[in-house]
Order: sequence, then structure tokens, then C-alpha cells
Amino acid sequence: MVNGAAPARRRTPRRQPTTELDRLVRAIRACRICRDAPWRTRLPHEPRPVLRVSASATVCVVGQAPGVRVHASGIPFSDPSGERLRAWMGVDAATFYDADRIAIVPVGFCFPGQDRHGGDLPPRRECADTWRAPLFAALPQIELVLAVGSYAHAWHLGRLARRTLTETVAAWREIFAASGKPAVLPLPHPSWRNNAWLKKNPWFEAELVPTLRTEIGRRLTRPA
Repeated sequence: MVNGAAPARRRTPRRQPTTELDRLVRAIRACRICRDAPWRTRLPHEPRPVLRVSASATVCVVGQAPGVRVHASGIPFSDPSGERLRAWMGVDAATFYDADRIAIVPVGFCFPGQDRHGGDLPPRRECADTWRAPLFAALPQIELVLAVGSYAHAWHLGRLARRTLTETVAAWREIFAASGKPAVLPLPHPSWRNNAWLKKNPWFEAELVPTLRTEIGRRLTRPA
């Protein structure tokens, strides 16, 4: 007390209400289904779910599953593939990792392990079947999904997906027009392993990439 005055009372910051999205993200980050109750083969390492979402992001990047580098860092697309993807999108790293603007939701949230040849295994079925439908139901503001690779094509496009990845990406105009809300743009994986594919299909960077940048730019520059 100073000069007989009562001490000032500290204000307690108002706690934001917990939303369904908050509850889902906490449950996903704590998920151990593929480790403790697998549907088939047990995950050979500790799960580390990787995703970035918010109630305001209007663009969502859907990749396959974290690789070994992302499993170690917890940062999605923190590799040369991510650099190429950001170049396709026309955004810098700060924008890409701003979860208030761009969500990142892989088909499988955890690194699935590698096969005997050192390649990444497919995303875990437990993950997609358990979490993806409720998560996207909690993200109704998403307007544009970038479906990166065949697993993302299969989940987000259903019957709109063609027989092969190349046929699906080549049909991007029809898919984009028919996919509804959110609109979906199918992309190949930006891995260096697809350098030959990119050389064989120059229309991708000449035709689809400019549209991709335009559609992303429209959503990221829209006034709040």
C-alpha cells in the first residue's frame, strides 16, 4: 500500500473459449492409434503428428505424410520439396507457415516409416479414417485445397480423380470447376524425384502454376 491507497488489482487475461477445432487438434497431437492400437502393422517409432490449422486459413495444403526430416523437426515441407512447392504457390516461407492464412493437413499426420528400399511407406489408414472427416468439418472456411500427390487426390477428389496422377493433374481445369467448395487443384509431389515428370509435362508449369498463384493470391490478399 502506498500513501494509504489500495494496491492495484492485476487483470487476468480473458481465456478464449475452447472450440471444436481446438479439441480436435489436441486429440490429433496426442493420437497414438498407429502405435498402440494399429489396424495392421505397428508404427515402429513414436508418433509425432504434424499439422497446422486455424479457424481463419482459407487455403489448405494437403501432402502425403511427413518424411523423416519433418518427423525430426516437426515443421512440414522443411526441405527442398517445400522450397519448390512454395515457388509453385508464389509465396515466401513466412506466408506459407502463417497458419492463420494457410493450413497444412497431410493425409497422414505421422511419418509412416520406410520400406526396405528406403522409400517412405504410404500414409497410415488409421490416421485418415479417424481424423480427416471431423477435422475438415471443423474447417468450413477453407476455400482452396492443394492436393499434392496421388494419396491427396484419392481422398479429396473421389470419383473426380483419374486413373493415374498424370491424368488427374492434366484434368485440373475440369476438376477445379467441378470440385465445389472447397475447390481443389491437383498437383504432383514437388520432390526432386519428379524432375523427369516435370520435364515431360511442361504444361504443368506453363498453365497450371500461373492459375495456382492467381487463386492463392486472390485469397491471401482479400481484406479481413
